[in-house]
Amino acid sequence: MKYLTMIIVVLTTTLILSPKNTFSQYDSTLAKELGADEYGMKMYVFVMLKSGETKIEDDEKRKEVMAGHLLNIQKLVTAKKMVVAGPMGENENNLRGIFIMNVSKVEEAEILLQSDPAISIGALKAEYYPWYGSAALPKYLPYHDKIEKNSVSE
Repeated sequence: MKYLTMIIVVLTTTLILSPKNTFSQYDSTLAKELGADEYGMKMYVFVMLKSGETKIEDDEKRKEVMAGHLLNIQKLVTAKKMVVAGPMGENENNLRGIFIMNVSKVEEAEILLQSDPAISIGALKAEYYPWYGSAALPKYLPYHDKIEKNSVSE
């Protein structure tokens, strides 16, 4: 046990006293490309989707609207305007899903989501919030493509 403790102390001291901080490898080109500020952050719009006023009783119509909803998400991701989308688990608050939009203004997110059929007909209600997060967030998307077996196709 003493040997393990000594190794941990030596490794930690080496990392702390190292002249080059191995945890910080600032890339100004990447930071500029992603729109990062000096903290590596930027503004997004966080969208909470709730159940809307419109209830779709017809199964075929519901499937059609949801297919359009998924295609719209894909279109916005391809256009680099959306970086996160996903449904919520079962909950008491009528929360259905979230989006993180790669835009800095709520008004721009509202305009972009007018093309979502579930939102435009009122089956889903969107609530918009300015959100400050890591500018590197969009960089996870190529990794998702590598682990997704079934994709939504046009």
